[in-house]
Amino acid sequence: PDVIIEAQFDDNDAEHGQDYLQDTLTDDIKKLSLDTDEKGKAAGLTGVHRTKQDDGPKVNDPRLLPDEFLQRTAKVVYILEKKHSRAATGFIKLLADRNSELFKRCAMFSPVDHRVPRVYVPLADCPPDFVTKPEAYSQMLFICRIVDWKEDNNFASGQLCKSLGQAGEIEPESEGILTEYGVDFSDFSPEVLECLPQNLPWVISPGELAKRRDLR
Repeated sequence: PDVIIEAQFDDNDAEHGQDYLQDTLTDDIKKLSLDTDEKGKAAGLTGVHRTKQDDGPKVNDPRLLPDEFLQRTAKVVYILEKKHSRAATGFIKLLADRNSELFKRCAMFSPVDHRVPRVYVPLADCPPDFVTKPEAYSQMLFICRIVDWKEDNNFASGQLCKSLGQAGEIEPESEGILTEYGVDFSDFSPEVLECLPQNLPWVISPGELAKRRDLR
């Protein structure tokens, strides 16, 4: 009862089923119990008696547990590549502490995606009347790009890039999603448009139809 084993259920265990995992845990607990009982008997033979405070042998050393029941830990040492665009869609609001120096310089950006941290943005990037009329922008979507995040700060630092429009409308919401994922939705260049047929309406010629497989 004094031995606690922490197990992690992974794909290998899923192949055998939950019963297999339960049987494995039971077998290992029995082994540990036998080991501790044998040690207790050996201690009794040598004349060492347990007191009431010593209610039984405990396994506090994780090295005595099987490797499959240990939780591996690690630490990030280097970022190889930044996969996120560092852009997020969200709302801006005034800081709660109106007496702080930060209140005079920054606003708080709250991303819609909760996986992205909240961001301090300069008031200079906000609309001119945002400080006097913050409620007018409570449902306005903005695009913010994270530029820095210091280790000793709970919030990142960023810049407001663009005002998208009213939250809940299709066009602002769609543009925000495309910007977050780094999708280029700008107009095609003239070079690309020149590749398209110029004589409209355009139809496929009979010779071209003869070479194609009709999937209509």
